[in-house]
Amino acid sequence: MNLFKKLFFSVVVLGMLAAAGMAYWSKQPITTSGNAIPFTIKSGSHLDSAVQQIASANIPVNPELLDILVRLTGKSDKLKAGSYSLKPGTTPLRLITQMVRGEFAQESLTVIEGWTFKQMRAAIAASTALKHDTVNLSDTELLAKITPDFTMPEGLFAPDTYLFAPGASDMQVYKQAYSLLQKRLNEAWETRDVASLPYKTPYEALIMASIVEKETGRKAERTNIAGVFINRLRLGMLLQTDPTVIYGMGDKYDGKIYKRDLTTDTPYNTYTRAGLPPTPIALPGEESLHAAMNPAKTDALYFVAKGDGSSHFSNNLSEHNQAVNRYQR
Repeated sequence: MNLFKKLFFSVVVLGMLAAAGMAYWSKQPITTSGNAIPFTIKSGSHLDSAVQQIASANIPVNPELLDILVRLTGKSDKLKAGSYSLKPGTTPLRLITQMVRGEFAQESLTVIEGWTFKQMRAAIAASTALKHDTVNLSDTELLAKITPDFTMPEGLFAPDTYLFAPGASDMQVYKQAYSLLQKRLNEAWETRDVASLPYKTPYEALIMASIVEKETGRKAERTNIAGVFINRLRLGMLLQTDPTVIYGMGDKYDGKIYKRDLTTDTPYNTYTRAGLPPTPIALPGEESLHAAMNPAKTDALYFVAKGDGSSHFSNNLSEHNQAVNRYQR
């Protein structure tokens, strides 16, 4: 074998060994234990820059080998900018797939059914994963950046779990929650029991849904609660619902409601004012929206809590007073 053939053979062998080594390395976990490691690829980054950003985030992967592997896979121009998280067990090949697909790291925040908008703002403000762009805005100013259609934010945001990239603006969560509420409200409005409803607008139905949300945590009772309030509205009776009174008391509410509170007039006191209150009093969930749009067909005009989370419904005041004596006095 002449020298040229020997050199050629050596190069081929070395190439095969290098390819085999790269294939083996590409399938080995970068880390096998510990917490996930966050890293970010900035917008407009080319391959060399992206690899350096990964190294700068203390990802324990050889940047030269990663650069070569990306080029070998033909993905050099397909890496997506964004925030990522390297979990234990991730291989270099899987890491590349993650960046090509844009499998961004996500945080979550849950907004609970029945919360007030004040509680929602507090939860968002407390999130360390969000960028707080709205913290210095009043409720009115915040809402104005989302929609010109309303001036009061209460009830206009859907309870749900929202996903976002670490460092996302808190305005993103507000916009998502507003859009989802509008979607749910419009869908519920389209399926409403038109003949039985006294609402003129979807917003009035939203107000009712918020009252139903605060009156009971039992899904099975929500349509009955809505049915009672619909009956009262039809007959011109006062709604006389404690949650609206409590909402109108604001920070004065200390966990208890007294007779003087029921007689002190506020825009939300449904013991002193007829009809629905001027705005929702909470963030209603889907079940309450459905109940407000499709209330139970019932003759009941009263209900009282039984102490076990359920309610007793009555068709007349005499029966109601007996139920009050039985369950509350």
